[in-house]
Amino acid sequence: MINWTLQALKLHWKILIFWLLGILLPLLGVGLIAEDLLDKTPFKFDEPFMRWVHGFSSPVLDAVAITLGIVGSVKVIGPISVLICIFALQHRQAYGIYFLLSTLGAGLLNVILKLLFNRDRPHLWDWLVNEPAASFPSGHSMYSAALAAALTALLWHTRYRWHMLIFGVLFALSVGLSRIYLGVHYPTDVLSGWAGGVAWSLALWKILKSRRRTNPEGPVQTPAASSSSSQQV
Repeated sequence: MINWTLQALKLHWKILIFWLLGILLPLLGVGLIAEDLLDKTPFKFDEPFMRWVHGFSSPVLDAVAITLGIVGSVKVIGPISVLICIFALQHRQAYGIYFLLSTLGAGLLNVILKLLFNRDRPHLWDWLVNEPAASFPSGHSMYSAALAAALTALLWHTRYRWHMLIFGVLFALSVGLSRIYLGVHYPTDVLSGWAGGVAWSLALWKILKSRRRTNPEGPVQTPAASSSSSQQV
């Protein structure tokens, strides 16, 4: 039994790490935060961290944070996602469907969670933007994280994977931190948004892969390559 377990770990450690770090731990984090919200348990680090971040405020950072809020909103990410989806559909239908479900599905999930928890937004200082919706989880953080995770998954078996991963992480981090800086979200809102967006996108990728609609384990074969392979057989 022990030898079988060790052999399985040796063969499938990459998949296990993917599920653990990409899906299970993020979901666990969201669940713990959500549980405390339902129990009305205060988060001691929320307000101190917000005030610390706000201590760096300046007109330049104000402009940057507002710009990131616009870029990371569904009004911008939505149309961009549609364009990417159309492009993906033209090359491989399964990729386009996955990307559409990943990004727009994350938006729908965020709306449902906001309605469910209905957490009031923080009011520690005057806002520079108008945000009427509920606070938990951060929609900007969830949208940007889901977008980054989806693009990284689609490009993982290309030479652009590390470029996309680094850019995606920096983009999602910047958008999320800008929401804390502007005072419209608690850090726990942003953390939950990041975790929820990544977990949703990567879990969906694995589900579609298991149904053979995607092929993340290897590069997509071109028609020429497929023809060459069939001739060799």
